[in-house]
Amino acid sequence: MTPSALACTVGGCLILAELVALRLVRRDQTSWAELVFNLNSGHILMWVFRGVEIAAYAAVLAQFNLHWVDRWPRALQCLFAFFAWDFCFYCRHRAHHTIGLLWAVHVVHHQGEHFDLSLCNRNSWYASLTDFPFTGVLALLGLPLDIYVAVSSFHYAVQFFNHSGLVRSTGWLDRVLVTPLHHRVHHRAEARYFNRNFGGTLLLWDKLLGTFEQADPAEKNARYGVDGIANSRNPLRASNEPILRHFGSAWPGASGDSTRGLNGLFVAVGGLLLYILLICWLNQQPDGALVYASPLMAITLFGTIALGAHSDGQRWGLAGWIALAFVLPGLPAFGLLEWAPHNAVPRVLLFAFAAHGAWGFVWLLRGIALKRTASNF
Repeated sequence: MTPSALACTVGGCLILAELVALRLVRRDQTSWAELVFNLNSGHILMWVFRGVEIAAYAAVLAQFNLHWVDRWPRALQCLFAFFAWDFCFYCRHRAHHTIGLLWAVHVVHHQGEHFDLSLCNRNSWYASLTDFPFTGVLALLGLPLDIYVAVSSFHYAVQFFNHSGLVRSTGWLDRVLVTPLHHRVHHRAEARYFNRNFGGTLLLWDKLLGTFEQADPAEKNARYGVDGIANSRNPLRASNEPILRHFGSAWPGASGDSTRGLNGLFVAVGGLLLYILLICWLNQQPDGALVYASPLMAITLFGTIALGAHSDGQRWGLAGWIALAFVLPGLPAFGLLEWAPHNAVPRVLLFAFAAHGAWGFVWLLRGIALKRTASNF
């Protein structure tokens, strides 16, 4: 299994484990549509654009390297990268909240109304494209590519932990690091918490630059999300509507009815199948960092949009998902079985998609029958 596929697998297991713990320990109610959106929202194209980001870094490193950092001892390069990348992230994150176009990209992450590990996965498709303008300076300074990839991956892992809804406090770590205690403040919907706690790993930058807000570990009635903005479950709409709005345009078509014909368990199972399909696609990549588009990626992307449209109440969403579920098992050339030709997992996944499509088809027929019955009265 490639590093990226392994990271997605471990992350998904941790998200589901925390979900179970939150339901058992705190009796939290799960929003299946939001959970599925979080798991699959930005992951498809974001992985591709992560590859674009790294390719751009490599190009700048090769053509415009000032050869400052790459002359240092390896240990000093790593130490510099740890602090420098985190500071670049702070600058990028703060810019996301102050520059309109960047906020139109970042707002997707803040629209999540539940604070848990899955929220870390909730991103715009274009989130990775906004990294390079801030981290590209490290390429100019001569930070080697392998250190850049390793350090950025480490910081992203820390940020995954920072979204834990189960962890209230981490003791002495809360004094120096951005922990869930502090990052919950950043996601609060109340106005007093706007533009606070931008840091990714270290509290240092927020404290030095005056954006730190101390959290109260005992406070339990927190409210998350973004007021006044529609919270779409369709990643196509969620990633592009804020950008259209920024330029004075509106999302075409009706908004749909998010309560019509929606079965939470159906959406949850479909989201899980999509996440496994995403892991299959990532496992096809020859390198854990530099990913590329493929037919399997296109299938996963379409499935994400169709299931999201269904969650938004769009009529075509369920039909599109059913078509995908029925067609996918007949398309082994798209590489799913090549993932592990002597392993039963891909074949079970194809069967699961077909079974889920049949479930959706029955649900669709039931909705049509109910509609006809209602029209006769």
